[in-house]
Amino acid sequence: MDLRPAARLGQRRLPRATPDRRHPGLPAVPASLRLVRMVQAVAGSAAWQLTFKPRFDYGRQVPALSLIRPGMLVAKGTDGDVFLQYPDGGVLRLEDGIASVTGRVMPGHRAVVLLHYTERGGKRPEPISMEAAHAYLHQTDDYWVGWLRSSTYRGRFDEPLHRSALALKLMQYLPTGAFVAAPTTSLPESPGGSLNWDYRYTWIRDTADLVNALHQLGLEDEVDGFLRWVRAAHDRHPERFQVMYTIDAEDRVPEFVLDALEGYRGSKPVRIGNAAVEQLQLDIYGELIQTAYTAWQSRKRLPKPRREILLSVVDYILEHWQMEDSGIWESRRRPRRYLYSQVMLWVGLDRALRLDPALRMGKVRRAAVRRTRDIIKREVLELGYDSEIGAFTQALGHKDLDATALAVAMYEMLPPTDPRVVSTVKVLQEKLSNKGFLYRYVPDQSEFHEPEGVFIICTLWLVNVLAQMGRREEAEALFSRVTESANDLGLFAEEFDPETNELLGNFPQALTHLSVINAALNLEGRPSGKGRRSGRSDGR
Repeated sequence: MDLRPAARLGQRRLPRATPDRRHPGLPAVPASLRLVRMVQAVAGSAAWQLTFKPRFDYGRQVPALSLIRPGMLVAKGTDGDVFLQYPDGGVLRLEDGIASVTGRVMPGHRAVVLLHYTERGGKRPEPISMEAAHAYLHQTDDYWVGWLRSSTYRGRFDEPLHRSALALKLMQYLPTGAFVAAPTTSLPESPGGSLNWDYRYTWIRDTADLVNALHQLGLEDEVDGFLRWVRAAHDRHPERFQVMYTIDAEDRVPEFVLDALEGYRGSKPVRIGNAAVEQLQLDIYGELIQTAYTAWQSRKRLPKPRREILLSVVDYILEHWQMEDSGIWESRRRPRRYLYSQVMLWVGLDRALRLDPALRMGKVRRAAVRRTRDIIKREVLELGYDSEIGAFTQALGHKDLDATALAVAMYEMLPPTDPRVVSTVKVLQEKLSNKGFLYRYVPDQSEFHEPEGVFIICTLWLVNVLAQMGRREEAEALFSRVTESANDLGLFAEEFDPETNELLGNFPQALTHLSVINAALNLEGRPSGKGRRSGRSDGR
C-alpha cells in the first residue's frame, strides 16, 4: 500500500456505482460493497491461484457454492449473497464449500477479480470489464488523494501523521459517519491468553477524540458526521448516552462467546459484542462537549439540535459527577471515582463555559457549571494526588499508579511545570516504563492476572506531556521509538511487546493512530485540542 498518493485498500469506495443505504435520522450516502483486485504479470507470464472459501455467521454457516454464469460464482447466505468473478480462462474446481481457480496471466496483460456482496434479494452484479476495473481504481485513487489533500498539515511528521489519518478514515462507516474502535475482534493482548475483546463498535470516547484529531488537520467533515451520529444515538435514549453503539447507532451490543472458534494463535475466548456497553463511564460526557467546542472554535456556529443535546450533557454532568464509574480501562470490578473520568468531567464543564456564547446556558445553569467545575478540580487535586507516592493515582483516594494521571497536565487542569505533574511523570517513568514505553498500570495489578504489552497510547500521552514540559529532545526521541513500532504499512495495534517487537491486541487501533496525530502536532508546538489522549480497556 502506498501512502503517496493514495490508500488502495481494496478499492473500497465506489460511490457512483452503488445504491444508497439509508438509516433513520442519518444522511443517505452511497454504500460500497465490492472489492476489486487486478493481477498483472510484471515480467514474463505468471501462474495464479485463487481460493474462495466464504463462511457466514462467524463460520457457523457453510454456504453452498454454485456457478451462475461462466466466470462467476455465488455463495448464498441467510442474510445475503457473496459473488465472485474470476478471470477469463480460469480453471474452476468446487469441493466441500471451497472453490479453487487456477490460471495464467500473459505478459502485458491483466486479470480482474471481483468480490461483491448483496443483501438478500438484492440485484445480481454484472461482470466488470478491465476498463471498468481501471475506472474503479482511478476513482479510488482520486478519492483518497482528494481527501488527504484537504489536510492543512505540512510539516516534518507528514508520513506518520497522514498515514494515521488515512488509517482512521478507513475505519469510518460512511453511511452513518460512525468510526469503529478497530475493525477486528478478539486479537489477544497476550497470545494464548483470554484478554480478547470485540472493538468493532463505535465508542463515544474514541470517536470524539478521533474527529478532534482529524479536525486539527483541517479535515472537518468527519466532525459533522460524528455529531449527526451522536444525535441519532441520543434520540433513541435521551436520558443518557451509552459507552458504545453499533455503527448504525443501535444500542444493543450483547456479548457472547463463540466456543467453536479456536482464536488467533489459540487465544480463547473469541468474543462477539461487548459487555462494557452496560457500564457507566462518565468521561464520555466531557469528550462530547470537548468535540463540540473544538468544532465551534473554527466555525462559531452551533445548530439548535446540537445545542439542545449539549445542554442535556451539561445537566447530566451536574447531576452525576460524584458517582463512581468503571473508568477508561472499563474495569469489570467494583466502580471507583476514577481520576481520568473526573478530569474529563472538569474538561466538559470548563469547555461548556468557553462555549457559552453559543450554548446560552443561562445565569443559574452557568453559575452551577462554574461552581461544580471548581469543586471537581479541588477534589482531584486533594484526593487524586498521593504525597507519599509523589504522583496522581488511578482513582480518588486510592494508591494504584496509572498512566491516566498524565491527563491532569494534558487537559490543562494543572500547568506542566507544576511540581505535582513533574513528580508524577518521574514516578510513572520509574514504575511503568519498559524501554521508554509505558504500561497503563503496574503489570501485575491487572484484575485478570494475565500479561499484557505496553500501551502505545499511554506512551504517546507521555510524549505530549514531555513536550509540554519543555523536554522536547526526550519527547521526540520517544515519539521516534513509537513510530518505529508500527508495521511495514505504518499501522499500529493497541499494545506492543518491546522484547519481541510484536504488536498486540486489535488492529489497527483507532486510538493509537489519533494519538500519533496529537503527539506530532504537540511536538511541533501546534494546538492539538490539548495534549490529547487515547485509551483502552481491561474489558473491551
